Amino acid sequence: MDRIISLFSSSALLLFILVVQNTSSVYGNAEGDALYALKKQLKDPNNVLQSWDPTLVNPCTWYHVTCNNYNSVTRVELGNAGLSGQLVSQLGQLSNLQYLEMYGNNITGIIPNAIGNLTNLVSLDLYLNRLHGRIPTALGNLQKLRYLRLNNNILTGTIPFPLTTITTLQVLDLSSNRLRGYVPRNGSFAFFTPRSFANNPNLEFPPDAPVAPAPAPLSS
Repeated sequence: MDRIISLFSSSALLLFILVVQNTSSVYGNAEGDALYALKKQLKDPNNVLQSWDPTLVNPCTWYHVTCNNYNSVTRVELGNAGLSGQLVSQLGQLSNLQYLEMYGNNITGIIPNAIGNLTNLVSLDLYLNRLHGRIPTALGNLQKLRYLRLNNNILTGTIPFPLTTITTLQVLDLSSNRLRGYVPRNGSFAFFTPRSFANNPNLEFPPDAPVAPAPAPLSS
């Protein structure tokens, strides 16, 4: 009887190990493919992506990539890397990504709507690039976001209203773009100063709400 129990325990342990390994492998392969798709769209004169080898089991040994204990990507840090090219929608497959840092490059094209799938994202830093087009409304899905810096690009259109629902937002910079319309003043946006929106010539602050008159003093 003890031998049967021992065999059962060993089988259960082996099954658990296999499940963990397979889960890590699934994460690694899919996320490695997503990052490799990004690499193929980028010009990399400084060879900062040289270690991004798609034949490896997962991308966790690649430079500028950080993973959690399950071999799932949590950080992509490519700031000031001399890169040019475009972002890819496959980035939306990095389901556990918390930090996407690609500031200070020469990235062109649009911000993919699929970035809105990264619901664990804490920091999105794409400033000092040449991104154009609208800010995706889907970024309003990033309800854990604390840092959103899209300044110094060529972004156009209005500021998406769903961004104001991100209550965790602490730092916002949309300055030096070509945004237009009114700056939302509700939700989390009520706490940001005009500096967050500066140098957008066609962007306006809504007129101040009229101040209610002071009550008349009570007669003695």
